[in-house]
Amino acid sequence: MNGAALILASFMAFFGVSAAQAETVPLRIQGTISPAVWQAYAARFVDVSGRVIDDANGSISHSEGQGYGLLLALAGDDRASFERIWSFTQTQMLLRSDGLSVWMWRPSDPHVPDINNASDGDILIAYALAMAGRAWEIPRYTAAAAALAEAVGKTSVIEHDGNLILLPGVNGFTAADRPDDGPVINLSYWVFEALPVLQQLAPQTDWQRLAKSGLDLTAASRFGQSELPSEWISLHDSAPKPAAGFDPLFGYNAIRIPLYLIRAGITDKTWLGPFESAWRGAQMRGLPLINVETNQTAATLSEPGYRMLAALVACVDDGTPIPADLRLFTPTHYYPATLYLLSVSYLAERQSKCL
Repeated sequence: MNGAALILASFMAFFGVSAAQAETVPLRIQGTISPAVWQAYAARFVDVSGRVIDDANGSISHSEGQGYGLLLALAGDDRASFERIWSFTQTQMLLRSDGLSVWMWRPSDPHVPDINNASDGDILIAYALAMAGRAWEIPRYTAAAAALAEAVGKTSVIEHDGNLILLPGVNGFTAADRPDDGPVINLSYWVFEALPVLQQLAPQTDWQRLAKSGLDLTAASRFGQSELPSEWISLHDSAPKPAAGFDPLFGYNAIRIPLYLIRAGITDKTWLGPFESAWRGAQMRGLPLINVETNQTAATLSEPGYRMLAALVACVDDGTPIPADLRLFTPTHYYPATLYLLSVSYLAERQSKCL
């Protein structure tokens, strides 16, 4: 078996999927976005301090956004911007005594009104640091990535009914916090492509087992006629169900699930089928947010970054070319622009024929 085949076999073994269900090796990321496109994003959403600004959400910053900013700076091969974003993250958000980042920073005082974390943000930051440390040969990035990955494993990965699950935050989601429906999870917090990297960084946690539980829960959380997961899912009973107190929507968070599956190389219809069905033609019309209990569309997201997710799924599914109006990056708001560039970065590396 040659080197590439060994890497592929190792990657598939990590996720416990067959060759028919995963056909790629881990992403490279570095240099997969043109400098001009990255600079257009950075000029709009990254300030001089390195703060990634969510301009549709009160101009706050969050750990997720800092992680995305780091990944996209690596994709644009921009070491200076990466260092700036990391500096803000390290000094303004890595404030907790357990080594995790606070989930949100706002422009007004107090900048950090809530010190809870968001585990997806912590994972994204650790992953981006690890990939940058490897790409640019900067040991301090790798060391910081390992410390953060270890902290996530110690605080946010827990046993439940014989499985490992990822808490969305240290506080507020356990069975003790929510005795009627806890623990509560969010499947879009499983950044699948990052988990093999975290396994190398912090082997004290069984990230492979966590990856398998995420895939198992994705398969088990096919609710209602749409067979889509809700944003917030209760694991209180024997089968997953939409969590109490949240709208039962396949919504803004959950639309990242197929993106994360694809970027991890998990592209078989076994996993992407419900998303393909829900998004058929959505690259032209817009992405539906669906109530999984009524099967009604609660809203349609028409910005290019949202439509690009449907175009990505169609490309991976059958090689459908990206629509002409989606081939030029036009930044609108932080979140759809970010989803757009994460999709383009993947396509440039793995499915360039669709571009």
